[in-house]
Amino acid sequence: MMTLRIIARLLDYPDGELWAHHQELIEVLAQDDMLSSPLREPLARFIRQQCAQDLLDKQAQYCALFDRGRATSLLLFEHVHGESRDRGQAMVDLMQHYHAAGLELDCRELPDFLPLYLEYLSRLASAESRAGLLDIAPILALLGARLQRRNSDYALLFDVLLTLSGSALKSDDVTHKVADEARDDTPQALDAVWEEEQVKFFADKGCDSAQQTAHQRRFAGAVVPQYLDLDAQPAGGKNHALR
Repeated sequence: MMTLRIIARLLDYPDGELWAHHQELIEVLAQDDMLSSPLREPLARFIRQQCAQDLLDKQAQYCALFDRGRATSLLLFEHVHGESRDRGQAMVDLMQHYHAAGLELDCRELPDFLPLYLEYLSRLASAESRAGLLDIAPILALLGARLQRRNSDYALLFDVLLTLSGSALKSDDVTHKVADEARDDTPQALDAVWEEEQVKFFADKGCDSAQQTAHQRRFAGAVVPQYLDLDAQPAGGKNHALR
């Protein structure tokens, strides 16, 4: 499914090559019989609007949107396993699926980077591609809802992926779940993540220092990674690449 490869490119870090050849992507979309007009036209408009802007500005916006905090991370297993040990084995399993499809990573991105996964799905048969998208539908909806909350145009891409998956789940369905989340990409939130607690060699037992108490309060209401159970989600087919 060529559309998946195009969306993968649009979700990757913006660069001069994309800006120079964006019209070619639009032309390919027009030839994709699997893509209906209600999806093709917004996608084409997204490409035109993105590439009409200054590249350096878009690169800065991309980093601020996807590389700060965990809430909108494009690393899929961040929203499934967090920092648990299961994440390592899941990476190994996913790499095996890539190798079976004849793919070798030639970049520094982790295997669960969404654009890489979409590239993998684009090489499968249509039914398998849809099943693979359906497997990650809860993550797509979660990310789409958070991007909507941040008024980001990128939210459109996640709605398109959900539609292509055939899932009944939409970003709007989980908007209420993210409505009260504290932003984890603010300077204060980022400082809290990297702040080191004071080392106390002669601390009073049962008593927290004022600094520790303040540190804990700074995390109150912070975004908690969504440890989604993808096995519990209904699917039209079994693709276990993200198990």
